[in-house]
Amino acid sequence: MDTSSHDLPGLFKQLGLPAEPAAIRAFIASHPLPHETSIEDAPFWNASQAAFLKQSLDDDAEWAEAVDELANLLTG
Repeated sequence: MDTSSHDLPGLFKQLGLPAEPAAIRAFIASHPLPHETSIEDAPFWNASQAAFLKQSLDDDAEWAEAVDELANLLTG
């Protein structure tokens, strides 16, 4: 059973990234996402991260809201 917190810090942990607020802000600032690029197609993800993001959105999974939030933050 997934007992993760399905918020932005939880998503960063799920992706294997540092989840502290300063680290999240730094990631967002240094990884701009063009509006025409889907979050799972961004070049800065590894294959498993991209697959997780895509599956979360495709399945409208519990993580989908956090993935959408991250996409919005990355497109500024």
